[in-house]
Amino acid sequence: MSRAALPDFATRLLAWHTRAGRRDLPWQRLRTPYRVWLSEIMLQQTQVQTVIPYFERFTTRFADLPSLAAAPLDEVLHLWTGLGYYARARNLHRAAQQVCREHGGELPINLEALTALPGIGRSTAAAILAQAHGQRQPILDGNVKRVLCRHQAVPGWPGETAVQKRLWQIADALTPAGKAADYTQAIMDLGALVCTRTRPRCTDCPVSADCLARAAGSVADYPQPRPRRAMPQRQTCLLLLRRGDGSVLLERRPSAGIWGGLWSLPQYEGEPGALADWCRQQLGLVLSGAARTGTPFVHTFSHFRLHITPLECPVTPASAVLDAPDRLWYNPNNRPRLGLAAPVRRLLCA
Repeated sequence: MSRAALPDFATRLLAWHTRAGRRDLPWQRLRTPYRVWLSEIMLQQTQVQTVIPYFERFTTRFADLPSLAAAPLDEVLHLWTGLGYYARARNLHRAAQQVCREHGGELPINLEALTALPGIGRSTAAAILAQAHGQRQPILDGNVKRVLCRHQAVPGWPGETAVQKRLWQIADALTPAGKAADYTQAIMDLGALVCTRTRPRCTDCPVSADCLARAAGSVADYPQPRPRRAMPQRQTCLLLLRRGDGSVLLERRPSAGIWGGLWSLPQYEGEPGALADWCRQQLGLVLSGAARTGTPFVHTFSHFRLHITPLECPVTPASAVLDAPDRLWYNPNNRPRLGLAAPVRRLLCA
């Protein structure tokens, strides 16, 4: 069959999805705008199999948008702990509260109003409208970018403005007028299941017959990677300041920056010999024994690597400096429901 005689892109993709696509994901069984929105946020930079148990726990606790809006941020972050990219959870909570204030507790049904909410970009808003309301909206998440870059042999890194503009044009041209929910899921599934980052299964691809990258034998060249740069390295000490009853001091992180809004062990970056003075001046604590150095480890963020050295120190309170809303004593035997940074949870559970 010549390329001119091929059924259009969407027709082939939808037929494939009927045979081989994912059709029983938790957010597909009851496809409400709230559940679609939650799934889209959780799926950002996170694989489906990782998301499913988090989604199910989250929707068991927060069955609808108003219940999420009314919850304390600590509980939201606690249920998000381990999923990473915690700004997503903070924005989800803020957006839910904004929707209750400004939209009567219902997510808006137009693109402009949705993208005005915290944490919702153009592609996420389009996916919500397509899957929850059947609107014709092109999407452009990571999987879709990979499919389109290969199918149309689009050069350049997809993060570049000019490349993104070209990909949006292609996405819009290929998106059909009908079956918006199925098409949106189908093109995401194609990238996740067939047109994968490594070892793509081109022989199983419903649109491989007119894929320009495959025709040129250059599938592995698309999409082009982000220009290389050295990954910055940072150092810190996390302090396990332990009282006689076994409880450990935690501090809430500022809302901006790494681990924003989560509870963390105090970070210390001074000289080892100055630790006792720092604890007394900054925290109102007296070291009641020698500090013990734990096994260093590395935690990798998207944009740098953090080399962490744990220091465990027995302490006694020396003043009322500790009496602050952003500090608490965490009892590992009676764990409160808090959002914890992953390395902190690792150290507390050791």
